[in-house]
Amino acid sequence: MGPLIYVIDPERCTECVGHFDEPQCVSLCPVDCIPMDEAHEETEADLQQKYQRLISENKT
Repeated sequence: MGPLIYVIDPERCTECVGHFDEPQCVSLCPVDCIPMDEAHEETEADLQQKYQRLISENKT
């Protein structure tokens, strides 16, 4: 849609677990172009652990 290309970092993406009921990038994308990366499939428990790790890193 424009000159900017956004890249989702799989090391930081929690698919919004801990924040929202659904991934916000998918719900807000105006062209429905955010595929799920089969190389980085994670369970809800995995995503929750990542969320906890990320918020604890931000506190230090």
